[in-house]
Amino acid sequence: MTGTLAGRAAGPLAVILALGTTQTIAWASSYYLPAILAAPIARDLDVATTYVFAALSGALVVSGLLGPRVGQAIDRFGGRGLLAVSNAVFAAGLLTLSVAHGAAVLIAAWVLLGIGMGMGLYEAAFATLARIYGTDARKSITGITLIAGFASTLGWPLTSWLASEYGWRAACVVWAAIHVGLALPLNLLLPRAAPMEQGSHSGVGTSQRSGRQSETFAMVVLAYIFSAASFVSSGISAILPTMLIAFGATSTQALLAGTLVGPAQVGARLLEAGWLGRFHPLLSTRLAMLMNPIGVIALVAGGALFSPVFAILYGAGNGIITIARGTLPLALFGSVGFGKRVGMISLPSRATGAAAPLALGLMVEHIGSGALWVSALASVSGFLALMLLRADRTTSGPAEINGNS
Repeated sequence: MTGTLAGRAAGPLAVILALGTTQTIAWASSYYLPAILAAPIARDLDVATTYVFAALSGALVVSGLLGPRVGQAIDRFGGRGLLAVSNAVFAAGLLTLSVAHGAAVLIAAWVLLGIGMGMGLYEAAFATLARIYGTDARKSITGITLIAGFASTLGWPLTSWLASEYGWRAACVVWAAIHVGLALPLNLLLPRAAPMEQGSHSGVGTSQRSGRQSETFAMVVLAYIFSAASFVSSGISAILPTMLIAFGATSTQALLAGTLVGPAQVGARLLEAGWLGRFHPLLSTRLAMLMNPIGVIALVAGGALFSPVFAILYGAGNGIITIARGTLPLALFGSVGFGKRVGMISLPSRATGAAAPLALGLMVEHIGSGALWVSALASVSGFLALMLLRADRTTSGPAEINGNS
């Protein structure tokens, strides 16, 4: 299949380590940056802290709008060069942020960071792997999410230490230097994708697809599923302690539960890399969409003492959904045109992810613990939508799905 030989020549492990490292840097220096720097930036620029988070939301929208174009470019040329360019854009955005002294430059910096996010986060990495390995990219996708799952674990302490020792502006400059000095060279070490063969198809042809279930319908369903998942993950991640306290947990219980989300995500991804990897991604995605509702039910039934159970189930579901954003479209549609498809599918989820923290925050304020029920209903609706898709649409043969190829 297209690009497979080029990828194998470079070694899958080397590709996973390189992309996992660059993804960790990209997430830590963009999406996770405001959690540490929003307060000092707002204080220094004399703006409200919410203004900084609003700039992040705007950057997410910018990245989503770029998604289809970026994916289409990766489909044609491969992702090596584009990912390297994203590091330069990230660095430019961080340097612009480091010299901001007012709202205008702050917004400009986050527009640049949004462009970098659109070119350099998971969707672009997944599309790059699909061009290198074709429909064999599932294990590599899981591998980079395992590494990049530590972006906040590693990024927050480093950003916090830099900001406390040298100031938030210096922290931005250091992250920019890391992009140029480490991430950019690593992305340039990725193998070049083989030229795309005209008319090549790594999956089933149109004549083989079910007439009752068009590709467009499947893409719309996936877009809804990942939008619902993004609403839940972005919203709950931003206000998890507050939501648990609204359910009756103490501050200590809420913070303890929050620390379990990260390990649960990593544990679930290890499970996906092992046992669940033997099955079609539809199975793991369906299970993942049920984790949050089951956690809410456990919390309601058992009270605040079940806060850790909720956090573990929520984290596990979130960890697998991240992988499914790449593996499920790959299994359903194949690797040809994968980048553009993923970009289009992810576009609405960027919007719901950007709006979720504010929306769920207002819900907690007005309906308290009812906000968790709203998140549970969103997850259930995603699960029901998944039931509309069939594994027999996969472009991989049955033997490959079951891990027997």
